[in-house]
Amino acid sequence: MRHREVGELMTREVVTVPGHATFKDIVRTLGEHGVSAVAVTDAAGHPLGVVSEGDLLPKSADQGDWFRSLPRPEPQESDKASGTRAEELMSAPAVCARPDWTVAEAARLMESQRVKRLLVVDDADVLVGIVTRGDLLRIFLRDDDAIRHEITADVLGRTLSLDPSAVSVDVAAGKVTLHGVVRFRSLVPVVERLCRSVDGVVAVTEQLAWETDDTGTGR
Repeated sequence: MRHREVGELMTREVVTVPGHATFKDIVRTLGEHGVSAVAVTDAAGHPLGVVSEGDLLPKSADQGDWFRSLPRPEPQESDKASGTRAEELMSAPAVCARPDWTVAEAARLMESQRVKRLLVVDDADVLVGIVTRGDLLRIFLRDDDAIRHEITADVLGRTLSLDPSAVSVDVAAGKVTLHGVVRFRSLVPVVERLCRSVDGVVAVTEQLAWETDDTGTGR
């Protein structure tokens, strides 16, 4: 089984600014390139952080009518509202991934760090790309036939050495349905779990029977 890697999905042309870039420089850069965030890098290309539209928004909020009764901003937002350079405005440290990470690894890091994008660095920690949530979701655009072929050839054939005629695989809009008979009952959850791990699979429904109950649990 082969999982798609971050290096295959990332954008290699990353829009960057130096730490001394001014607020207006950043806003101008976002507009010129049509992006919602820029990476902040040092002279050697190492990422220091990210400045997103969300990081810049406190500046606009700080310019509201002072006499209106509004909730007090969080201390971090107040700091960003007073910032004027990228190094003061950025979210840091940069949350980074490697090109050889799987989609699952990148998605788990995004979720745990609650970020919308990851900067991708090489072995020297030099910036080589950026991957967003939208990039990771592209695996779910895989063709149903490609998913079916991978499950049949790689999961059932090469990995589990099952008779291709023993289990039929139907795929519709990424939803996999398995029919057939396997030799041992203990194989059923293994087949299902491996099918779920195939890139692009949305759900798996198994309708499998077995020849021998080796679990000792009965039917």
